[in-house]
Amino acid sequence: MSRGAVRLVGAGPGNPGLLTIRAKELLGRCQVLVFDSLVHPAVLAMVSPDCELIHVGKKSGGLAVHQDSIQKILVEKSKDGKEVVRLKGGDPYIFGRGGEEALFLKENGITFEVVPGVTAASGAAAYSGTPLTQRKSNSTMVFVTGHEDPDKEASMVDWNQLPKENSVLCIYMGVANLEPIVSKLIGAGFDPTTPVVCVEWATLGRQRVCRSRLNTVVEDAEEFWLNSPAVMMVGENAKMGEEISWFEDKSLQGLRFVVTRSRGQASELSEMLEKRGAEVLGLPLISISKNVDEETMADVFAEIASYDWIVFSSPNGVRYFFEAFFETFDDIRSLGFLRIAAVGEATAKEIRKYYVTTDLIPKEANAESLAKGLVETGSLDSSKVLLVTGNLGKDLLRSKLEEARAIVDRFEVYKTEPTDLSDDPAAKEFRSRGADAIIFTSSSGVRSFVDQAKDLVIESKANRPKTVSIGPITSSTMSKLGMPTDFQAEASLDSLVNVVEQHFGKGSK
Repeated sequence: MSRGAVRLVGAGPGNPGLLTIRAKELLGRCQVLVFDSLVHPAVLAMVSPDCELIHVGKKSGGLAVHQDSIQKILVEKSKDGKEVVRLKGGDPYIFGRGGEEALFLKENGITFEVVPGVTAASGAAAYSGTPLTQRKSNSTMVFVTGHEDPDKEASMVDWNQLPKENSVLCIYMGVANLEPIVSKLIGAGFDPTTPVVCVEWATLGRQRVCRSRLNTVVEDAEEFWLNSPAVMMVGENAKMGEEISWFEDKSLQGLRFVVTRSRGQASELSEMLEKRGAEVLGLPLISISKNVDEETMADVFAEIASYDWIVFSSPNGVRYFFEAFFETFDDIRSLGFLRIAAVGEATAKEIRKYYVTTDLIPKEANAESLAKGLVETGSLDSSKVLLVTGNLGKDLLRSKLEEARAIVDRFEVYKTEPTDLSDDPAAKEFRSRGADAIIFTSSSGVRSFVDQAKDLVIESKANRPKTVSIGPITSSTMSKLGMPTDFQAEASLDSLVNVVEQHFGKGSK
C-alpha cells in the first residue's frame, strides 16, 4: 500500500473564522484527524463524515496522550496510506511541539507539510486592543512559555535577560504559575507598575480580559477568577486596550448560544450572532443529503418548460434541485419562462446564487403565507406547479395549491435524518457547559432536539438555557412537545437576532 502524508496544521487561537484557507482545504479532504482538546467543535465539523477522529488532548479527569504515542499514531496512519491532519491550537511551531513531530516524521520517511496558524499571542493582542508592536513605544516583542517541560533539570528561560523596556512580553500558558512568574520578572528588574493584560479564551465569544499592573496582577487575577487557557502580555502597550479595544464592546460578547443546524452546513444565523461577539455552538441535530429518484427526475426535467411555477420550500431544496438540473442541462435558460416562488428570503437568497429572479416571496416565511401569496396572484387555475421539497415536506402547501385548482407535482430532492449526538463534539460541549439560550429556527429542529434529549442533558448545575423561537409555527411545535418558549421573534433571521439582542445583549437588563 502506498504511504499517505501528514499535515501539521495550525488551528489558530480558537475562533474558527481565523483558520487559514489552506487549513480548511486540508480538513475537508483528510481521512484521519488527530486533534487537541481546545479545537472548536465547528472546526471538527469541517471534516467529512467518514473521517476518523482521534482526540489526543487532555481529557476530563485524565491525562493528555503522551507525545511519543501521538507521533506513533501519525506514522502508523500515514503508513496505512491515509491523508492525516494533525490539528494543533495556534501555530505548530510556536509552543506547539510541531518541531518534534516534524523531526519524527522525517526520521520515519513520512511525507509531511506544515501549515502555519494565527498564534495565541497574536489573537489575544488583536482581540484585546494590545498592539504587539507600536512605533512610538516598542519595536521588540518576546514570546515566552510559562509552562516548561517538568522533566527539565533547569528552566531554559533566562528571565534576567528579557528586555525590560520598549518591548512587549507575551507569556503563554502561565496562569498556573502566575505568582512565581511575576516574582521572577520583578526580581529581574521589571518596573512593578508595568501594565499587564491577561486574555482568557482569546478570540472566542467567551473571551475575558483582566487588565492590571505587574505588582497587582496576582491578586487581580485571583479576584477575576482567571483560568486557562490565557495569554499574559506585559509592557506599556498592555494599557492601550482601554482606548482601542473593539471586541469587548460588541453587544453579545461573553454570551453563548446554541443554534440548531444540519450537519455540514454553515449557518447564516451563526454568522450574524458571531458578528455581534457571541460564542455560537452549532448542534447538528439533523443530517441533510441529496435524495433524488432518477425516474422522477427524468420525468420532471422532460417537462420542465411546461410548468408555470416552481415553488421552493427551503434553501436545501434550491441547492439540490439545481445540482440535479445541471446534471441534465448545461444552460439555465432550459428552465423556460416559468415563474419562481420561495418560502422566504433565505430561500430566495439561495436562488439568486444561480442568477435567477424570484417572482414571489411572502412576508412571513411559512407554508401558509407562501400558499396565500400564490393564490392571490390569480394564476393557479389549471396551472402546472412543481413543488420542490424534501422527504419531511408536509402536504399543507400542496393541498392549498390544489384547492386553488392548480396541478401540483411534488419533486423530492433531499432527505432529512436525525444524527447520532452521543459522541458528537458539539453535543459534548453543550453537555459540559450549557448555554445562555437555544435558538430554534424550525419545527423540525425542535422535534429533533426533543427526540435526542437523552444525549443533550447538561452535566453542570448551570441554569436551564432560555429558548428563542423564530415564529409562531415553531413556538406552536415547542408547546405541543412540552418545551417552553421564552422569547419569540417574527419569521425572519433579522427579527430573530433583534430579539436576542433585546433580551440578552449588553444593556438589556
